[in-house]
Amino acid sequence: MRFLPVNLSAFMVELDSLEQTMALADSLSEVSIKGIEEIIPAARTILVRYNPIITDTNELISLISLRDITKAQVKTSKQVIIPVHYNGEDLADVAEYLGISVEEVILRHTENEYQVAFSGFAPGFGYMVSKGAQLNVPRRQSPRVRIPAGSVALAGEFSSVYPQASPGGWQLIGVTELSMWDINRPEPALIQVGMRVNFIDAAKSHSSYSLPPKNSEMVTSQSETSDLTVIATGLQTLFQDLGRVGQSVFGISESGGMDKSALRSANRVVGNAPDSTVLEITQGGFKAQAHRDLVVAVTGAPCVVDVITAEQQQYQANNYQPIHLAKGDVIKLGRPNKGVRNYLAVRGGFNVKPILSSCSFDTLAQVGPAPVKVGQSLSMNATQPQSAVSLSETPAFVYPDTNNVVVLDVILGPRTDWFTQQAVENLTSQLWQVTAASNRIGLRLLGDIPLEREKQQELPSEGTCIGAIQVPANGQPVLFLNDHPLTGGYPVIGAVCEYHLDLAGQIPVNAKIRFNPLSEYKELQGSDCTYEYQQQ
Repeated sequence: MRFLPVNLSAFMVELDSLEQTMALADSLSEVSIKGIEEIIPAARTILVRYNPIITDTNELISLISLRDITKAQVKTSKQVIIPVHYNGEDLADVAEYLGISVEEVILRHTENEYQVAFSGFAPGFGYMVSKGAQLNVPRRQSPRVRIPAGSVALAGEFSSVYPQASPGGWQLIGVTELSMWDINRPEPALIQVGMRVNFIDAAKSHSSYSLPPKNSEMVTSQSETSDLTVIATGLQTLFQDLGRVGQSVFGISESGGMDKSALRSANRVVGNAPDSTVLEITQGGFKAQAHRDLVVAVTGAPCVVDVITAEQQQYQANNYQPIHLAKGDVIKLGRPNKGVRNYLAVRGGFNVKPILSSCSFDTLAQVGPAPVKVGQSLSMNATQPQSAVSLSETPAFVYPDTNNVVVLDVILGPRTDWFTQQAVENLTSQLWQVTAASNRIGLRLLGDIPLEREKQQELPSEGTCIGAIQVPANGQPVLFLNDHPLTGGYPVIGAVCEYHLDLAGQIPVNAKIRFNPLSEYKELQGSDCTYEYQQQ
């Protein structure tokens, strides 16, 4: 085993084979270790997330090193049959690469049983492996911008089915009509880790296949009352809370508010529990009318908050302070002059139904209560316990504007050694501009000198974390944020420390970033691997 740094509350275990990875994942799942919050298995690695208040890296490495990884546990698992129309755009190219006929590709794919080794990339996307299929092919050199949902594909030693339309670089060999992911089913993912999968040629089969039953139509509101009507949403207004930890089995990352310190403050200002659901408003423009007396608060990026009364009188309210809205009052948020996102909380909390343990909307996975729309009626919880309002909340940091250089502390790893020494120096010495292609998934950065790789081979998919600095083929980094993919196939050169993630979520387009490494890159080895954990 190799142990590689990820950030201040996570590290990566690298193993020699998929079989060892599955064996260790089984062991850690069957007999858990105190302090480990989540594991994310992948092709040759396991990302371990832990609570640094309960345990530390040294202790976890010592305990994990003792685990038996010689063989995975043999379990009786559910079988799923997937009919495939073998008409994929890359089917002929796959056959040519392997030196066999198209018919032989189909035969190998249908006559060998697959097992779901791990999940990632997108909800319901299962990485399936077969010992006998012998369909090992590289990813495409140029990924497609859009791959249709249901596409059956190959990459490396794996086969999978795209659960939703998305970009991707896998080789397409066919398509299935089955829905791989449906949030309205009791088990949203059709295939899960450990399941056995058999593909069959739909052109030669006349059998019918039934999907798992659906739940009744899911709703986001538990009440027909309207306490607040949305007049304008601005660029984007989403329900957010502190996120959905522990859903990696479905291929879903944490999501949650991009600036959790501001989210908690908004709730404390109105007397809610700190983890209550709020509205996250991107670049202002939100406007709504109250239909009864409400106490609200606006935190996050500094912006003008106007209140227009039913008598058409207008006044400005303060950020980070309770705001009383009388029946008929309209609240309007201007565009922030610093930062990007605001948080609007209402005393009592918004009445929305959790989806997979959270009310956060994940823009990549498309999981959670739908984005807020113009004309939507919002209701409040009438029974949620409330405490006294807080009058002492202040921003956790100075919000950056487009002219600022934002310094973010980073931990180098886990794949820093895949880059040239000059690339590592360029990562930390030059400025990186935030481009307009940035969003909740990540900040796409642009630097004068792209980062050059030392190792050119294809990286097997592995788990990623919020704050990971992934470097695609063009050498221009992507700083993963809350809605990032759970796994990725490009090397991660470093990760932003947890205490700077809220700040990263508030950096506007055209601002510049300087990465500040806490130390040089090195593998983790017992007592040499402790970083000081900071909270800011």
